[in-house]
Amino acid sequence: MPTNRTTNVLLGLIAGALMVLAARPYIAPTSVHADADSADPIYVEPGVHMIRIAKGGGQVLGKVMVNLRTGNVYGFPTTTSDPYPASPLDNKPQVSHAIPLGRFALEEAR
Repeated sequence: MPTNRTTNVLLGLIAGALMVLAARPYIAPTSVHADADSADPIYVEPGVHMIRIAKGGGQVLGKVMVNLRTGNVYGFPTTTSDPYPASPLDNKPQVSHAIPLGRFALEEAR
């Protein structure tokens, strides 16, 4: 059986090691790195607008989004006045694909 002195020494070593682990973030904190800007900034126009479909003509309700880095404007059909793609006939989640609407020449504004 270990003696009382040996037990106290081992408990002291354990307590000291735990204090070192607990104090390390305060003494030498690790640096924080923000995520890289991998995605282009996009502006989403509030509300739902009538979008003209270039292929085949016609119009459909949808959301308008502008890529602020390139100036490209896209429309995403929602087919209803809801701000998200929905089908009144189908309860499954719908997927809306981009319709290119035009481009703002942002390079001329600089």
